[in-house]
Amino acid sequence: MALRVQKAEMTGFDESKLALFGGQVPEPLEVGWHNPPVMEAALEFGMKADTWPAVDARLKSFAHMAVAAYVGCSWCLDIGYFTALNQDLDPAVASQVPRWRESDAFSPLERDVMEYAEAMSSTPLTVTDELSARLLEALGEAGLIELTAYVAFSNFSTRNNVALGIESQGFSANCEVPLATAP
Repeated sequence: MALRVQKAEMTGFDESKLALFGGQVPEPLEVGWHNPPVMEAALEFGMKADTWPAVDARLKSFAHMAVAAYVGCSWCLDIGYFTALNQDLDPAVASQVPRWRESDAFSPLERDVMEYAEAMSSTPLTVTDELSARLLEALGEAGLIELTAYVAFSNFSTRNNVALGIESQGFSANCEVPLATAP
């Protein structure tokens, strides 16, 4: 797939932030820079969401990767796996997110989180009362609200990238365990 909007010249961007991405300029940023206020708002929201404390970062990472695999955002799956490794997640476990239903690498809570991420990503939504009740019991009210907002933002990010033709940049290419492919 080709980019549907070409990369913008990134004037006024603070390149010190690129260390988060292994020194590379992320393509979603390059494409989105045609409208810096939109791109900056998305970046700010994403960075803020990563600091919310009610849900473990591991669970949020799995949720985002599950959305990316479900929606078909190879860029988000690629960067998600790369950043998961930087969060000290077991690479063998993180690599299994695209096939989480078939893998025995995940706890019941992790499975519920990924099921919720997929259920929120489908149209129409397929979130069930039973799944919500399990997550409410495991995460509490603040945690379920946070997870829901995080998954919603993950959908915002993944769907933007897919719609604009943005694909994997190879961030995970240097990771020791390759990503599994979805069944």
